[in-house]
Amino acid sequence: MHYKFIILLAFFILAPVVILYLEHYFSIMKKIGAVLICYAVGLIIGNAGILPEGAAKYQELMTNLTIPLALPLILFSMDVRSWFSQAATAMKSLLLGLFTVILMVVAGFYLFRDQLPENWKVAGMLVAIYTGGTPNLAAMKTALNVDQELYIMTHTYELALGALYLVFILSVGQRVFLTFLRPFKKAEIAGEPDNLDEAFDSYRGILLKKNFFPILAAFGLSVGITGVSFLLSKLFPSDFSTAAIILLITTFGIGFSFVPRVKGIKMTFQAGMYLILIFCLVVASMADIRQLADISFSLFWYVGLAMFGSHILHALLARVFRLDADTVIISGSALICSPPFVPVIAGALKNREVILTGLIIGIAGYAVGNYIGVFLAYLLR
Repeated sequence: MHYKFIILLAFFILAPVVILYLEHYFSIMKKIGAVLICYAVGLIIGNAGILPEGAAKYQELMTNLTIPLALPLILFSMDVRSWFSQAATAMKSLLLGLFTVILMVVAGFYLFRDQLPENWKVAGMLVAIYTGGTPNLAAMKTALNVDQELYIMTHTYELALGALYLVFILSVGQRVFLTFLRPFKKAEIAGEPDNLDEAFDSYRGILLKKNFFPILAAFGLSVGITGVSFLLSKLFPSDFSTAAIILLITTFGIGFSFVPRVKGIKMTFQAGMYLILIFCLVVASMADIRQLADISFSLFWYVGLAMFGSHILHALLARVFRLDADTVIISGSALICSPPFVPVIAGALKNREVILTGLIIGIAGYAVGNYIGVFLAYLLR
């Protein structure tokens, strides 16, 4: 491996450590949040023209590895039994989310149908991506025989608007939603401190011998879970393999959370969130702002309507159905951004209890997104 790529990988791995260190000592960085700072740093690095040629394959490798390895570590610390008290609310939010996405995509189809050729294909792609993420978008390209240029433009605008969406959610989103939605009611978990948010937001002592080596063992277990899940995913159809991997990893992670010796390992949540920070840094460095130069405003507004319109309507309906702010944010984010972003959003919300809700909603979106996308596209055609 060329020394430039070694430096690049070292930067991606060590930069979050520096950011977490600075966040601990500077209140302004604490208010902004490590996740948002990692996105900003990644965006600057990726568009400054300093990345070596051929860096993309290493960036893609790191994004493909960090989330699967992080999810088990995060799930090991979950109290699954307490989640069942939220199950009905989660399913209600999922159904509202699917309904609002379909409604906004259909509205956009009729609003822009005279300005966008093959608008029905765009509708299918938007329903797929805002119920199951990028894997479903790629599946729609093949299923609907979407032109390469139309696919790239749709995906580019989705990424650009998605970045704005994340900035909002990661910064002031929770405060805005709490102005008209009720706050999340946290479960009281016996044996854990009252200041759960503070305890699970602190990295103090993670490198101490009594914490570090058990975490290393948990990481090894996470590697094993990821490897087994990857092998088992080969038993599923290729277009469902990505969803299968996430589903299997989630299942194994939840399963091991019932093992006292695994659940008893301290700071696995922080270890998983550290990998999430690496993911945020790397994925932001892959965004190319220059692709927004040749813009199709009709397509841009259609994507924006589907993304922001569906989430705003979801939130308004949530008030009618008495859903809490954190559940609405995590379920909307799971559908819009896909399951890998669930821990990122939960970290910004300082609420680990909604992670399982977000993952289940996101996986459900993976499962139904392609079906809804194809069906709606041909119905509108």
